[in-house]
Amino acid sequence: MLFKPAIALIVSTSSVVQALVPLQARQETSTSTDSCPGYSVSNVKSDRSSLTADLTLAGSPCNAYGPDISKLKLEVTYETATRIHVKLTDANSKRYEVPEEAFERPAPSKFDSKKADIKFKYTKSPFSFTIYRSSTGEVLFDSSAAPLVYEPQYLRLKTKLPSQANIYGLGEHSNNFRLDPTNTIRTLWNRDAPGVPTGTNLYGTHPIYFEHRTTGTHGVFLLNSNGMDIKLTDGALEYNVIGGILDFYFLSGPSPVEVAQQYANLVGKPAEMPYWAFGLHQCRWGYRDFVEVSQVITNYSAAGIPLETMWTDIDYMKTRWIFTTDPDYFPLDRMQQITKYLHDHNQQYILMMDPAVAYQPNKNYGAYDHGAEADVFLKNADGSPYLGVVWPGLTVFPDWFHPKASDYWTTEIKSFFDEKNGINVDGIWIDMNEAANFCGYPCPDPQQVAIDRGMPPPRPREPPPKDAPIFTKRQNNNSTFDVLNPPYAINHAFPNLSSNTIAVDIKHQNGLIEYDAHSLYGTMMSSITRDAMVKRRPGERALIITRSTFAGAGRKVGKWLGDNASTWGHYRNSIAGALGFASLYQMPMVGADVCGFFDNTTETLCARWAMLGAFLPFYRNHNAEGTIGQEFYLWGTVTQAAKNALSIRYRLLDYIYTHFHRASLDGTPVLNPLWFKYPSDSKTYAVDLQFLYGDSILVSPVTTENSTSVDIYLPKDVFYDFYTFTAVQGSGSTVTLSNISFTDIPLHIRGGAVIPLRTESSMTTKDLRSKDFHLVVAPNSAGRANGNLYIDDGISLAPTVTTNIAFTYSNGELQAKGKFDYNPEKVKVTKISFLGIGKEPKRVSVTGGKFKGHSYDAVRKVAEVEVEVELSHSLRGGFSVKLK
Repeated sequence: MLFKPAIALIVSTSSVVQALVPLQARQETSTSTDSCPGYSVSNVKSDRSSLTADLTLAGSPCNAYGPDISKLKLEVTYETATRIHVKLTDANSKRYEVPEEAFERPAPSKFDSKKADIKFKYTKSPFSFTIYRSSTGEVLFDSSAAPLVYEPQYLRLKTKLPSQANIYGLGEHSNNFRLDPTNTIRTLWNRDAPGVPTGTNLYGTHPIYFEHRTTGTHGVFLLNSNGMDIKLTDGALEYNVIGGILDFYFLSGPSPVEVAQQYANLVGKPAEMPYWAFGLHQCRWGYRDFVEVSQVITNYSAAGIPLETMWTDIDYMKTRWIFTTDPDYFPLDRMQQITKYLHDHNQQYILMMDPAVAYQPNKNYGAYDHGAEADVFLKNADGSPYLGVVWPGLTVFPDWFHPKASDYWTTEIKSFFDEKNGINVDGIWIDMNEAANFCGYPCPDPQQVAIDRGMPPPRPREPPPKDAPIFTKRQNNNSTFDVLNPPYAINHAFPNLSSNTIAVDIKHQNGLIEYDAHSLYGTMMSSITRDAMVKRRPGERALIITRSTFAGAGRKVGKWLGDNASTWGHYRNSIAGALGFASLYQMPMVGADVCGFFDNTTETLCARWAMLGAFLPFYRNHNAEGTIGQEFYLWGTVTQAAKNALSIRYRLLDYIYTHFHRASLDGTPVLNPLWFKYPSDSKTYAVDLQFLYGDSILVSPVTTENSTSVDIYLPKDVFYDFYTFTAVQGSGSTVTLSNISFTDIPLHIRGGAVIPLRTESSMTTKDLRSKDFHLVVAPNSAGRANGNLYIDDGISLAPTVTTNIAFTYSNGELQAKGKFDYNPEKVKVTKISFLGIGKEPKRVSVTGGKFKGHSYDAVRKVAEVEVEVELSHSLRGGFSVKLK
């Protein structure tokens, strides 16, 4: 939730206009930098795992955007068999590097280069380097494409690429999943981006790309938080960075999943989420009062749609001041009543939180007074408070690098969300943390801007009676840099770097300037907020959903894709956006605002989106003030579509929960683009309207307005229709699916999987945990399948008792082995469906449980076996079911 729609329209329009300008018309660097002298190598020192060298300017400086640095230091470290670290720094002066508080680097390690999967090689003069595969000599990265340029506020390094390269990542963006390799500028500089326009910088910075070739996949990560343009032209990728250092990590793969795992080992593995977090979430900006919020909860229940978590946007606050409730529209006692009602019904509650604190000195406003007392707000160079304009009007901004910021924020969270005296929420939603600022730049009179913009905005109607019934139906630092106007201008969607955010010349308490640390602001806030929530409920996982991110943020928080619109284009783009975060950036708890945030949705769009959203990890319906309501119960078609999709999502919840657990251990993606599973099939490389939910559920939504058919690509493999269990043989071609109603979504099971399903859905995830299991065995063409099931208490950060089962199937026998320790609900496996069985089994044998009977469908070629196998610790040897 961001600007008012009118403001968003202005910003979005200007952004789109910039996005449409072709690359060739942008600021060109080649004429001024391709003739630069580069550097020469000397004083090389190396051992089996590292290399250092001096780089000296190889000729007359070109001074393209400032004075060339005359001497650099090169450090190369083989950190693991699959990772090389290449670092280029100023040899004589300390430059900004991403601080450890914002990005925790892996523990120092060294590996014997002779045994490494990839290797580093350099050319002495002019200096360039390559990264190549040890086994084949294939070059993966080659910086000889242009001379290295290293200046105070400009770094340029260019690598050669194959023609029509398959490049993915470099987010956050709303472009196609596979980036156009001939004419793309990916600008990284976190910003408030209403309408998430294609071709511009958005809310997050993730300078990682995966390059896929028929010979394998590799990854390149640049650890740098300064603004940058990354330019793709046919045959080349060029970094243009306005500060910091060149700090590269190269990941060898060679499979795409292995690159994802290697990246997770570098930036941190994703946080495990509470079990309940995978239920349906409902929110909107513009719920007028506590009565309306309560009615939404009740209406979902009356419609029979499982609502797991209710959210409330900024509306609940008094004049938009964080850590307050409006005494008339959202009085504390009624908010507590709503929270208790939800908890009594095994549901959850989440509230929004912004970073900006209302500037209210001497007004007895605790959040401001406590922060001012601790001196944790950002300041101008003269020591006065740095003021911006956000929803409360005049605001200050916490300095997340301040040593007292974490204690300040934790205290406010524990007090406001106190279980007895506050609002006992179950998670927090963070918005506006780029940080957003309604002041343009310069902003000499923030107070007048607040007045002109009408901040805080007035309430649109009178408050309800306090006893109304509820739950009824219906400045400059000492740097010599020009940080305000750097000599190289990145392709930022706003006029300058300080526009609509914190001014980049503001200095943090630890001496960092916002110019360097800007894109870390949101992640710092998210990290501190998550830590505060863990302290509030010790030992429990916390659901924190944020907007602004930096590399590694997934270690603690989830992400929603920002303020989209109710359009078919944004419906389609949500797939690529989610794939970027879940499969590349190691932030798997991701989803879009279902049915769209801005503009009015339609019944058919919302129905299709309700189903698509059910197969993204984070599933929330959310829209803007001033638009029509879009709760799922408002249209018959949408109600039925949501019920159908939620029934499948909930039955599959343990399947995706198991994938999240695995991701927390090794970084294996929970969503997969088709090419992750079919890396040799070039027809999959550009597919971004289909995806795999987990390893094995192929999701192929209808993506065209008013259509009841969809063309889907099926690789050369065995698939099974999810609804009928009938085998479908893919041939590496496009197939047209017809007669798809507005309440259905095409799903297929990829051959080779054992899928754990609950036997039925439920209205809450707590109730779901008492349902028995139905195993679906879907063999591949070789007649084999495997899968896993992980169960714990769903909330503990470090569960002490778990169930972890590995399923394997071959030669007509399903075996289940592992740990069977956690099962307080005493759930059982009661049904097993064996797919692709050519003839009826003559008999079935069961070990470790009871055989209850079986049936066979010759048309579908499915054998159904009824069993009774309790998943308890008595199953130390596991269980098996054999068809004979």
